[in-house]
Amino acid sequence: MTNPLDLSQAEIDQLPPDGGPGYNRLIFESSPYLLQHAANPVDWHPWGPAAFDLARQQDKPVFLSIGYATCHWCHVMEHESFEDAETARMMNETFICIKVDREERPDIDSVYMTVTQALTGQGGWPMTVLLTPDKLPFFAGTYFPRESRFGRPGMRDLVPQIDQIWKEDRQRILESADSISTQLSRINAGEPGDALTADHLNKAFEELRDRFDPFRGGFSDRPKFPVPHNLSYLLRHHHRTGNTEALNMVEKTLVHMRHGGIFDHVGFGFHRYSTDEMWLLPHFEKMLYDQALIVRAAVEAWLVTGKDEFRRTAEET
Repeated sequence: MTNPLDLSQAEIDQLPPDGGPGYNRLIFESSPYLLQHAANPVDWHPWGPAAFDLARQQDKPVFLSIGYATCHWCHVMEHESFEDAETARMMNETFICIKVDREERPDIDSVYMTVTQALTGQGGWPMTVLLTPDKLPFFAGTYFPRESRFGRPGMRDLVPQIDQIWKEDRQRILESADSISTQLSRINAGEPGDALTADHLNKAFEELRDRFDPFRGGFSDRPKFPVPHNLSYLLRHHHRTGNTEALNMVEKTLVHMRHGGIFDHVGFGFHRYSTDEMWLLPHFEKMLYDQALIVRAAVEAWLVTGKDEFRRTAEET
């Protein structure tokens, strides 16, 4: 694979272990996402024991940033903060900074996404997690702007605050990390539940019905995500019970998605979500897993209804 910095392999082989002037250690990686950050002034490290050993030696917390090559807000945060010399200086002085490609290391992404969702009630990328040198998380979030705005802390405010707490109130951080790790262990140690019954399945339908948008379809206000496995479930509920309301929910959602801006009427396929409640204004990013699941839901809807619009949606996607 050709790296995005247009360096030959011979030129890369001649660089010092830390990347040298103009580059960081990510220059030696093969991930397209990591290579995109190889010329950042942030002193990025790839995930591995060397980075955590350095954090122990320098007595610094770890700034873990997880994303992927086609992530819009990952690029925004890079441009605002990771390419900014002053913000990078603050990060390098305070943290050992690690970059992870979630497509290369889904195992790491899964662990810290669970942490982020548990701490904040939501997840997404770029994912930002602060760790002790022993990999214990004590703070998590997603995108942070360079300067604080709209109630969201900015990197230039967040970094010195963490630095102060790490140096002056370390015990507070360690207690937080221990509490989070204990909660994570409980989540991962759950016992298997009882077998599913018709009551469970009916309850799932009722909860989807309560969240359903009767005017435009879908199961939220805004932003509005396709969530096609909800549609597949409702089609099975319709098949199992004959409930026409479940089928109507599927049809309304697929029709409004197809007619809205979340569907690419020129290049086909669906964008990741709609930023409004009407499926009109898309977040311009397409995910392969969304296409796969929406195709499946559309095909199933066509099999049940025989309506050509659903077949056409599946074929074009």
